[in-house]
Amino acid sequence: DFSEVVKCAQACDGFKEGAPAKTKNMTTGFGADAILSHAETVVGAVKSGDIKHSYVIGGCDGRESARSYFTDLAKAVPKDAVILTLGCGKFRFNTEEFGDIGGVPRLLDVGQCNDAYGAVRVALALKDALGLESVNDLPLSFGVSWFEQKAVAVLLSLLHLDVKNIHLGPKLPAFLTPNIASFLVNNYGISPVG
Repeated sequence: DFSEVVKCAQACDGFKEGAPAKTKNMTTGFGADAILSHAETVVGAVKSGDIKHSYVIGGCDGRESARSYFTDLAKAVPKDAVILTLGCGKFRFNTEEFGDIGGVPRLLDVGQCNDAYGAVRVALALKDALGLESVNDLPLSFGVSWFEQKAVAVLLSLLHLDVKNIHLGPKLPAFLTPNIASFLVNNYGISPVG
């Protein structure tokens, strides 16, 4: 029971300096279990065509202005698509107003980058509900921001699950030699971004 901690935090003055440029209430807690508990609504919206595409944006955009690819992507996602976020990159755009599609929020924060498995669970459940052969048959795009070592684990996990057409960047990892990059492009459809 964290009610005393919450009361104390609410009584605090807040930022004295360095406050975020925009503030608003944000709904969080869309981990895999929360999303899957509303599977009927989500599947219905996909089957009806209300949700035409899903974008998984994972990783960290960083603070450099040149690393805004995933923020720009989130802002450019069509109004008939949802965004599932993982990792710190979401903090660059989660104050934007994305609205909802038939009561399903367009921005679903699945958690941190080490919660990538949660996004995969959602994708696998959607694949099964739609009777598809592979996650790669879904109207789904993966964007993985390369920024630190955890991204290696996320990328390797997605490759192990045979997820294809991952957009990786904005800077490619140093271990991607020309031979490794060629293998990943030819066998997994990985493409660089940024």
